Amino acid sequence: MTMPTDTAPVTAKEIRAIYMGLVIMIGLAALDQSIVATALPRIVSDLGGMAHLSWVVTAYMLASTATMPLYGKLSDQYGRRPLLYTAILTFLIGSALCGMAQNMTELIVFRAIQGMGAGGFLPLAQIVIGDLIPPAERGKRQGSIAAVYAVTSVLGPVMGGLLTSWLSWHWIFYVNLPMGALALYVISKSLHHTSPHREHKIDYLGSVLLTSGVTAALLVLALGGTQWPWNSDEVKYLSGLAVALTAALLWHVRRVPEPVLPPDLFHNRVFNVASVVLALTFVGMMGSSVFFPLLFQMVMGVSPANSGLLTMPMMVGLVIASSFNGRVLARSGGRYKPAQTIGLSLATLSFAVLAWGIAHSAGYLALEPAIFVLGAGLGLVMPNMTMAVQNALPATRRGVGTAMLAFFRSLGGLVGVTGSGAILAQRLHGQAATADLYRHAIASIFTTGTVLVGLGLMMLIFLPELPMGQQAPQAVGKR
Repeated sequence: MTMPTDTAPVTAKEIRAIYMGLVIMIGLAALDQSIVATALPRIVSDLGGMAHLSWVVTAYMLASTATMPLYGKLSDQYGRRPLLYTAILTFLIGSALCGMAQNMTELIVFRAIQGMGAGGFLPLAQIVIGDLIPPAERGKRQGSIAAVYAVTSVLGPVMGGLLTSWLSWHWIFYVNLPMGALALYVISKSLHHTSPHREHKIDYLGSVLLTSGVTAALLVLALGGTQWPWNSDEVKYLSGLAVALTAALLWHVRRVPEPVLPPDLFHNRVFNVASVVLALTFVGMMGSSVFFPLLFQMVMGVSPANSGLLTMPMMVGLVIASSFNGRVLARSGGRYKPAQTIGLSLATLSFAVLAWGIAHSAGYLALEPAIFVLGAGLGLVMPNMTMAVQNALPATRRGVGTAMLAFFRSLGGLVGVTGSGAILAQRLHGQAATADLYRHAIASIFTTGTVLVGLGLMMLIFLPELPMGQQAPQAVGKR
């Protein structure tokens, strides 16, 4: 039964305040993914546990990716505000515990708690923007979210180094507390519309099956070929478990009234095509771009500090394109497909130029413009894809659809990093590690990226372009 709720329209002032809280939240998510890397040597020096070092990063990534779909579905059932509170508070608790960790095992567990909170940040921010902003005007806001994410990702390593040097590694986690508290305060004061009261049945079994299956699959992707050989028992058992849990989930969701993963979501052509396109794009993008520092340091002899500066053009391109994209959408009446086509075409061309340039020992004058154009291409794709999915789904599926899109994007990134690592290991196996060998191995990774992003461009042909509505959804005040 639905009780009377506050359905007063959201004012422009409220939207600005809510948006500020969301920006802080997104900044925290991006910052915490990148700030830890520079502090890892000091953490190991204090806590020990060198053998488990990679888990400090992996635990966070696995937990955040695995929980994304749950945040989307539960926000559709119970409203956005309770899930925002849950995500931020979980993240802050995890951050405080990470700062107090006394050994590596504790730090890994607390990083997983932190990741469980961060898993809701990006999808919930995109969902709230989808609730508040008319479709034809979302480009500016979604583009700004992408820009904030990119800028904060670049600042993370710098802040991590400064905090570790000036204070201690504990402060890379404690710095989250005042920022997270500010985001929580702003959202609690501005997002005050009540959620509808309805009778719900929580799909406990579906939630367990979904999270467990995703976690098993992500463990295989994250650790297979590195800590575990691909033919190891761990990989075989976890792969079998992931398949069995997925099969059980597919059987289960067709037999409950409110499943955690609604089957009808996958009947939507826009959602299906968008998920495949983003997954392919991020397989190629993450799998290739993660090797930029290796290229600059191992092949071109650049210092670690300068190698970070040489990758910045990609973020600059992404920020500029994301900001420009919003204005173009507003003037074109919300047509999102042309910008996506241009963006993926630019990204494919950039990958091809980089693959050729790396293989033929091209210098910075050839590589840096291509890196910039790659970022610009991605800046035209990511915000538009989110808007396309939100526009195509009913309000009751907008949350879970947005979260699942973010999940497939993250999953593609993990597949890309793992697969590229396997390609690199295969090319280097049994060979003397020389700069020339690294050059050709990295070039082959970018060639693979060219093919994958090109496939994403071909899939884009099948994406329907539905008219964008001009008004914000009627249910805004209820969420």
